[in-house]
Amino acid sequence: MTAQEIIDSLGLQEHPEGGYFKETYRSVGEIEAESLDDAYAGKRNYSTAIYFLLQSENFSAFHKIKQDEFWHFYKGTCLKLHQISPKGEYSTVLIGDNLLAGEVPQYVVPGGYWFAAEVVAPNSFALVGCTVSPGFDFADFVLPSRKEMKDLFPQHSAVFDRLCR
Repeated sequence: MTAQEIIDSLGLQEHPEGGYFKETYRSVGEIEAESLDDAYAGKRNYSTAIYFLLQSENFSAFHKIKQDEFWHFYKGTCLKLHQISPKGEYSTVLIGDNLLAGEVPQYVVPGGYWFAAEVVAPNSFALVGCTVSPGFDFADFVLPSRKEMKDLFPQHSAVFDRLCR
């Protein structure tokens, strides 16, 4: 299948960070606000999940959420996930199905980390799933500008030139 066929078949929509997505699961159960730490304003669903498709001519821009985000590889070529810890430590991981090349089919981005993604192979795409717990809420989503990221972590300016909007 082509990326466009997958987008059409799954009913994916453009995501503000780049790529295409569709929410596939939102738990009925909720965690009450008093059971969450002070970083959350209000209650959250136990968990949420999405499909996420990224093409090589685009990227998922640096952003962060409060929750851990669990990535699951489904189809296409691998993604390179870039992450920066709250202390400014930069690292990458390859999410894909070629285990012998060091790719991993699942990966968890810790809550509070800044992260971005790109497809490694040209003229390709990656279809992944992302599961968030406590459940995703756009109130927990931060999508900074290139300048804001450079102000926070000037030592990583080169990667922000490529992976920020």
